[in-house]
Amino acid sequence: MNNSLKDWIDITSGVNVRKCMRCGKCSAVCPSYDEMEYHPHQFVYMVEKGNIEPLMASESLYRCLTCFACVERCPRSVEPAKVVEAVRLASVRKQGNNHLIPDQIPEMLDDDMPQQAIVTAFRKYTK
Repeated sequence: MNNSLKDWIDITSGVNVRKCMRCGKCSAVCPSYDEMEYHPHQFVYMVEKGNIEPLMASESLYRCLTCFACVERCPRSVEPAKVVEAVRLASVRKQGNNHLIPDQIPEMLDDDMPQQAIVTAFRKYTK
């Protein structure tokens, strides 16, 4: 277990992952559920256990829309989207792990894409 990475994610997210009772309500409301290898409640559990490396290597990091539906649904205010964001940030900060390149985003757009997806796409890269 990488305690320093776990501690960094806990601090960065501001989430107490130990509050999660793994009810799955966050995952049930997730619009990206079918696209994700790890679902919101699994992110929280894996961070709690310090099993973060598989999360950092997963495409699930980039499937999260950051819509915060999971945050609204959680009965214990765990805020899974903030955990996903913190893990994504940890992954992006590793050299060479930037998933999106700003110049590639316009070619990904189409008329049916919701504006929320465009906004969250810009959150997923660093300058």
